[in-house]
Amino acid sequence: MSLKKINTVLAAAGILFILYIGMSYVLTPETTAPGFGLPSWPSGDGGGFLILKGIRDIVSGLVLSVLLLTGHRRALGWVLLVEALTPFGDMTNVLAHGGSATVAFSVHGLTAALVVVTGLLTLRETRRVTAAPVPALR
Repeated sequence: MSLKKINTVLAAAGILFILYIGMSYVLTPETTAPGFGLPSWPSGDGGGFLILKGIRDIVSGLVLSVLLLTGHRRALGWVLLVEALTPFGDMTNVLAHGGSATVAFSVHGLTAALVVVTGLLTLRETRRVTAAPVPALR
């Protein structure tokens, strides 16, 4: 299997995953939120913040989808690297607020690492290969 096909499968799986997570936070935040890893959740009308997280995830997935579907693979690689900051930020947020270290590293940290790997592989696939110089004949 070619590197391009592997990268396409990895990117598509990541896109479907983040779209699923985003939709889960928008449609059923009360059942999805406990898996995030924080020790407590907003009280009162704080559920609106969970929907914001869902919208953020949906938009992230849509941006990646547009780049994948339009064939802008080099841009896709760079955007994947940038978007890896989101799960990394989620991980540090969970750790900073006394949340579950297990969830922080196994869910958010692993997600960030997988997104970085996919981004780097995509950039490797799209790097420009230069031909070796041809020696001059005498």
